[in-house]
Amino acid sequence: QVQLVESGGGLVQAGGSLSVSCAAAGSISSINRMAWYRQAPGKQRELVAAVTSGGSTNYRDSVKGRFTISRDNAKNTVYLQMNSLKPEDTAVYYCNIFDGANDYWGQGTQVTVFS
Repeated sequence: QVQLVESGGGLVQAGGSLSVSCAAAGSISSINRMAWYRQAPGKQRELVAAVTSGGSTNYRDSVKGRFTISRDNAKNTVYLQMNSLKPEDTAVYYCNIFDGANDYWGQGTQVTVFS
């Protein structure tokens, strides 16, 4: 059984920074893709950023240049550093891990940006 434990997030003024992290624990042999999604109230869940096992990254346009995704393969952990935050970044952020066969999701962590 695989569990994803998220930490970080919180409340910050616009222009500030926050980071979130997600550690995978349990029986997982290898991790292919690690990603962060977010879901704002009344909206669909959307991909924020992803990183492959080879280190390739992709970001949604609205966060490019502000957010950075990274991973520590030895720790099975993915990070998201969020800078220059905007009120529209407010959402619950979920980590996602794909091991080539299964998708796993974190419990979600709230990020709130106030102006």
